[in-house]
Amino acid sequence: MFKKVLIANRGDIAIRILRACKEMGIKTVAVHSVVDESLMHVKFADESVCIGDNRSADSYLNVSAILSAAELTGADALHPGVGFLSEKEKFAEMVELHGIKFIGPDPKHIAMMGDKIIAKKTMSDLGIPVVKGSDGEVKSVEEAKQIAEEAGYPVLFKAANGGGGKGMKVANSPDEIENAFKMAKAEAKANFGDDSVYMERYLANPRHIEIQIIADSYGNVVHLGERDCSIQRNHQKLLEESPSIALTQEKRDEIGEIVRKAIKGLGYVGVGTLEFLYENGEFFFMEMNTRLQVEHSVSEMITGIDIVKEQIRIAAGEKLSFSQEDIQFSGHAIEFRINAEHPETFIPSPGRIDELYFPGGNGVRVDSHIYRNYVIPPYYDSLIAKIIIHGKDREECLAKSRCALDELVIDGVFTTAGLHKKLVRNQDINSGDYNIHWLEKNLKDL
Repeated sequence: MFKKVLIANRGDIAIRILRACKEMGIKTVAVHSVVDESLMHVKFADESVCIGDNRSADSYLNVSAILSAAELTGADALHPGVGFLSEKEKFAEMVELHGIKFIGPDPKHIAMMGDKIIAKKTMSDLGIPVVKGSDGEVKSVEEAKQIAEEAGYPVLFKAANGGGGKGMKVANSPDEIENAFKMAKAEAKANFGDDSVYMERYLANPRHIEIQIIADSYGNVVHLGERDCSIQRNHQKLLEESPSIALTQEKRDEIGEIVRKAIKGLGYVGVGTLEFLYENGEFFFMEMNTRLQVEHSVSEMITGIDIVKEQIRIAAGEKLSFSQEDIQFSGHAIEFRINAEHPETFIPSPGRIDELYFPGGNGVRVDSHIYRNYVIPPYYDSLIAKIIIHGKDREECLAKSRCALDELVIDGVFTTAGLHKKLVRNQDINSGDYNIHWLEKNLKDL
């Protein structure tokens, strides 16, 4: 097992990793920007190193500074967390070249799944269902129109090397193809430095269903069921739950086994998440995230499995400590992402937290890095807390969620907590009658 792990991240995920390491008897190193010196994981870690100024490019994306910190402190492993450098294959390669274990998959799999065109073809070859569209990059308006005729309108252009909803444009007819194509390429270039785009048929009313997997280096692969992430705005998730009310047990078992076999065939090692669109009883592969997900805690709540500990053990060369038959799904869990944003405009709201009270009670989990008088900086992602609720069934989970959100107090900045309070009291949400477009269509009414 590792003796010392450097945590190359910040915020709630850094504390999550730190806690797992401490429980496993592993020493920790926190790296931080100047402004993040007061973060709790920095105070709790065995060692800490300042790696640069406040901008991400000067700190959490500063590869040389992070590697220097790892060598300086004698870390024998590095956990990238989520975001930042967690899905950069070149970074993973450099970590390994320095004799430090990267707690994540093989760099070749990071690269493979990072290219959405290659990922789609690879998964299709492994038996994963994909939506109709281009076989690779779309290079001209004429080619796009031909593919659209075969796939059927509407169609969606997507950045080949992107994510987070950037570089995605819809065309509802041949007249809209040229504009959507050019806008998608421009947005992809601006956000990812690569204007390559591909296209696929645009599904009208799908749900966003993702499958959590864990695989070791001995060929053992398990899935931890699905998470429904359909409540989102601009392709950014706001609420995740498990199990999905949209799936029958038959469909759940079917997609879980398909995914498990594909990951085994791929030879993938580590944790990962396969994301699908689900419509009319059919699954369509979107992408695979080759890292820990923000919403991994939902799966932990219904399985009792510590995903981060398993991730660390696998990276250290150990076998999975359980099989698929050992996994028992219990009850229902919902995660609410609390962002420091205005609940109506979604404009980021950095600033000082004047008052803070987190909810508690049976089945209530809070993952957060904030505290009273903490100043939220303007340089990073606006996620400041995750409230995760577990109940014996969905009805009890929603009832607990209403109580927990009513107890939550964060004064001094705007947050999305007010929106979540409305969501858990909405008839469609309570009945489970929603899809990925629901929030944007109903936001004004809320």
